[in-house]
Amino acid sequence: MAQSIQGSYFDLEQDKDRLRLDLMWESIKSENELVILDEAQTWPDIFPRLRGAIDEDRKRYGRFLFLGSVSPILMTEVSESLAGRLSLIELTPFLLTELSGKKIDDLWLYGGYPDGGILDSNQFPQWQHDYLNLLVQRDLPNWGLPAKPQMTFRLLKMVAATHGQTWNASQLGQSLGISHPTVNDYMSYLEGVYLLRRLQPYQSNLRKRLVKSPKYYWRDTGLLHAISNIKNYDHLLSQPWVGASWEGFVIEQILGIIENQSIEAYYLKTSDNYEVDLILDFGSTLWAIEIKLSSQPRSQDLNQLNKTADLISAEKRILISRVSSDTITKDQISCSLAGFLNFLKGK
Repeated sequence: MAQSIQGSYFDLEQDKDRLRLDLMWESIKSENELVILDEAQTWPDIFPRLRGAIDEDRKRYGRFLFLGSVSPILMTEVSESLAGRLSLIELTPFLLTELSGKKIDDLWLYGGYPDGGILDSNQFPQWQHDYLNLLVQRDLPNWGLPAKPQMTFRLLKMVAATHGQTWNASQLGQSLGISHPTVNDYMSYLEGVYLLRRLQPYQSNLRKRLVKSPKYYWRDTGLLHAISNIKNYDHLLSQPWVGASWEGFVIEQILGIIENQSIEAYYLKTSDNYEVDLILDFGSTLWAIEIKLSSQPRSQDLNQLNKTADLISAEKRILISRVSSDTITKDQISCSLAGFLNFLKGK
């Protein structure tokens, strides 16, 4: 995608491109042409140069586009060297709104990585296995994760088994033979490299005892399904945890749409089983969202959602399911995922 933009392109993993950039630096920084620096995290020495070039002319915007993998090293270099000098954009795998003519079930099963099956179903699940193996064996240790690859694989398998459940670090720590603070440290790292999403519990002064542990979801369901040894769509539907997979998929699609906006996301669960799968906090208003893997949601589902939403005075109550037609009123919505994503984009 970067190479399709007109500009001077440098792949900083390649020695020849580093040399070319080094020799051309003085002329490049004074030109008006966009400079594209790919895999920027592999050459930390470039960041002080970028800072100097930007500070020489702070009124010129959009001069540099630099790209990097999910490496935390990149974010560390950015925060230390270029704070206040750039804007960060996170690119998700494909979202449903970006795939014309593709079935929602394909995106759910294969995930959104371009090479993971959504464009060529024959790639699933081998691409996901190769991707995870490379991350665990090479990238994560190189980026500083202290766990051995065997431990990381075991942790990822366990996170897949507890996908969307209330987090219990002590229980997983006992199974892995490590302390719960160590488990939480590893999970924070995996969240930082965009494998997992941590959904925090909503905190409010309710007259009910609230669950205060987060939930973890795999951000890409294709990776979740591959590590869980899912073979095809029918195999997925036969799993006892299929509802949790669908819930995580819907949540990630929604949060992918609003990723770069100032909207906070939570879930809510009380000790007496009042629960909302997703709360969107817009600052002045709250939306309560319940997710069901059903083409015919029951009226009780919406009634239960309304009871829980009343606890937090949510302005909108949204029930997302597999319905074929959407029903939208001022404060209540019963709709498909595609319908809600279109509604959210138009907000």
